[in-house]
Amino acid sequence: MINEVNAVNFRQNLGEMLNQVQYRNDSIVINKDGKPVAALVDAELFSRIRRMRDRFDALTTRIAEGYAGLPEAEGMSEIDALVAAERKR
Repeated sequence: MINEVNAVNFRQNLGEMLNQVQYRNDSIVINKDGKPVAALVDAELFSRIRRMRDRFDALTTRIAEGYAGLPEAEGMSEIDALVAAERKR
């Protein structure tokens, strides 16, 4: 479950919210002035997110290197065409 709390409530109930994350696998979105500014998630989920981000960064670097010699519009057009063809499959 994902709960949303404001920063003051989070600060006042930190221990309880840590228990929710640790034992119930909940996630907490912390809002400040009505806008989300941070999230508290269990350590295992955070590790998965970091691994996914690292893989995404590596993939985007490879794509950027592969299209380095093309004008941006041409490269984006080719990528869009490849994505569309793959979705049809």
